[in-house]
Amino acid sequence: MSSFTRLSLRRRPVLQALVAVACVAASTATWAEGWPSRPVKIVVPFAPGAGTDAMGRLVAAKLSDLFKASVVVENRTGASGAIGAQEVAKAAPDGHTLLLAAAPFTTVPAALPSAGYDPLASFVPVGMIAQGPLVWAVNRDVPANTLPELVALARQQPGGLNYGSAGVGGINHLVLESLKARTRTFITHIPYRGIAPATLDTISGQLQLLTGTIPALAPHIREGKLKALAVTSPERSPALPQVPGMKEAGMPDFNVLNYFALVAPKGTPDAVVRQINAALAQVVLMPDVKERLAKDALEPATGTPAQLGQFLQKDFEGWQRVVQQQGLKIDAF
Repeated sequence: MSSFTRLSLRRRPVLQALVAVACVAASTATWAEGWPSRPVKIVVPFAPGAGTDAMGRLVAAKLSDLFKASVVVENRTGASGAIGAQEVAKAAPDGHTLLLAAAPFTTVPAALPSAGYDPLASFVPVGMIAQGPLVWAVNRDVPANTLPELVALARQQPGGLNYGSAGVGGINHLVLESLKARTRTFITHIPYRGIAPATLDTISGQLQLLTGTIPALAPHIREGKLKALAVTSPERSPALPQVPGMKEAGMPDFNVLNYFALVAPKGTPDAVVRQINAALAQVVLMPDVKERLAKDALEPATGTPAQLGQFLQKDFEGWQRVVQQQGLKIDAF
């Protein structure tokens, strides 16, 4: 529920400075002697073909080039990403097993304490890759064209509106619960197995509202099948420039971002973490990577492992508060 250091691709002086920082980091970092000694595995906790999988394969290919070594992706699906996270948490902390973390990395254990891992205690942060907002969208017949209008409608009809999510404990579940807690409204949650069926039911009118990534919902918004009310960041997104941000919606401090980062098992040597972090700083500045991220409505994000650790802690604790405030009782996924 917090923002990281985003790199605006439209700010040339900032970009030039970051290139310099990346080069200095790459040239002065103390490399881990003898690492890697075998292929490095990035565990992607979601199915092949998903957005998280595509990100994992992009990063793996670029790190392979930089390290002159094999970096491979292994998909370990199940329990909204918890299965893959559990596997990495138990892996040898030698830098040869990494986890591609996304929003469920912090939302799932916040919603389900028995998720089988602690995002803070079980891992060491390595580096942020990219982040971007979600978008609030409603069925085109819902009599609301802005987020404040939707909130007013929900207050007029307590329990009369419902929203869909990709499943309990995910970001598009908890972000709506966060909005409900903030606005003191009651909107019924209908969980689905994936965002696609929830989107189809919102288009058909069985649901009134959902929140999803911009790439997932933008085609339906452009075709007029869904109405976009706002993105979940304070400012507008370049991917949907006609859609207001939360500042314009009257909630300037509301900032929920989907993110992608690398984490490693607790105890991974600092020298290995620094080496991977320095490489990520170079990866996110590569022209083809920047182009790919822009297509996915994401912006590059970089920073130190410590900064990523602070981000994950704030994000995790924020979702824990939402779960507590809303009295959510989730026993299983």
